[in-house]
Amino acid sequence: MAGNDPTATSTRGRFDVGAIAAALPDTATTMLVDTYLTDRPAASARVFRVYRPTPAHYHEGCDEYLYVLSGRGTFWIGDASDEAEFGPGQLLFFERGVVHALPRLIEEPVVFLSVDTPRRAPTDVIFVDPSAGSAQSFMARNAEADPA
Repeated sequence: MAGNDPTATSTRGRFDVGAIAAALPDTATTMLVDTYLTDRPAASARVFRVYRPTPAHYHEGCDEYLYVLSGRGTFWIGDASDEAEFGPGQLLFFERGVVHALPRLIEEPVVFLSVDTPRRAPTDVIFVDPSAGSAQSFMARNAEADPA
């Protein structure tokens, strides 16, 4: 945890990832809700929960490492025919510009620890089909757990 607040954004410190994940809401109007742990130009670290299947999209500005904390679903990277199941303890990685999707949630809550290099701006999401979503419908910050 950073200082005495287990959900505070920091440039250094220890984080109670389980407490941060538990503070994410049970429902959301967006596809994802996240809490930034660190947010520096070189990299950002976040905990986020997925609430509904995520359509094909990519990020222009960063590589993304997703460590599965809880839940199960399916994910594909680069090619929809490569869809495979993921679960706790697995690490998913994709480079900037690589299309990926999370088409099915099998067991909830689906929660990831994400490290983005360099930092992933909250608006850095481009849907392959623009009618599938926008940065605003994609992700919201967890206001209760993330006062920044």
